[in-house]
Amino acid sequence: MVSNSVKNSRVIVTVDAENHVADVMLNRADKMNAVDLEMFEALGAAADTVAADRSVRAVVLRGAGGNFCAGIDLSVLGNSDLDFGKALMSPVEPSAANIFQRAAYAWRELPIPVICAIEGVAFGAGMQIALGADIRYASPDAKLSIMEAKWGIIPDMGITATLRHLVSPDRAKELSWSARILDSTQAEALGLITASTDDPVNAARHFAADCAARSPDAVRGIKALVNEAWHKTEAEGLALEARLQRGIIGGENQLEAVAANLGKRKPEFTD
Repeated sequence: MVSNSVKNSRVIVTVDAENHVADVMLNRADKMNAVDLEMFEALGAAADTVAADRSVRAVVLRGAGGNFCAGIDLSVLGNSDLDFGKALMSPVEPSAANIFQRAAYAWRELPIPVICAIEGVAFGAGMQIALGADIRYASPDAKLSIMEAKWGIIPDMGITATLRHLVSPDRAKELSWSARILDSTQAEALGLITASTDDPVNAARHFAADCAARSPDAVRGIKALVNEAWHKTEAEGLALEARLQRGIIGGENQLEAVAANLGKRKPEFTD
């Protein structure tokens, strides 16, 4: 697999792929990985890079320098040259998300598992990017917050899609209105993270490797099933289960999973 970088010579977001797992790293350690305009753009481009490589079966999403992301770089809010109205109302085709939303929502759009490793802080935009992942591991000393209200704005990076099934409406309002900072124990109790662990990057890599070792058809199908069915009626959910399974069962990778298990050997899947 090819190791590459996304966005100019600053290498603001790196993408490295090995053994069917892509490592995507926010790379502004000197700014605690705060998201400026270039990083908003680069995160969407990183997701596109991963999506274009069918050999990638899982993603580890992390930050450089011991922090995940301190939130939006205030240079964005103070940018008088930026037409916010146009940027907010212009989806990045073919996505329904605008440039700001895609930094988080693009990870939900990817058909493969995205496992986020949170060290240090995940504030505001950083928290929303993490919520775009499927799984979130955080270090015991991590600090997390939906912090946009502190700056007089609303959380608007796909949070209507990513938070709705994690917490109740009153809890979403309370967290957003208060902009309070949570430790990882509180965040886990609320369901904002999957687990607290001493080494979230290592945990993310291990889980990504486990996902990459399974049939890519089944793994992609599970993500599609959960992401789509939770918004449907029960009848629509049942129909979706059947439709996804029909496209998988009897296929090359499904038969290989059975043969490998029966033969007590490592499976060899086709991407």
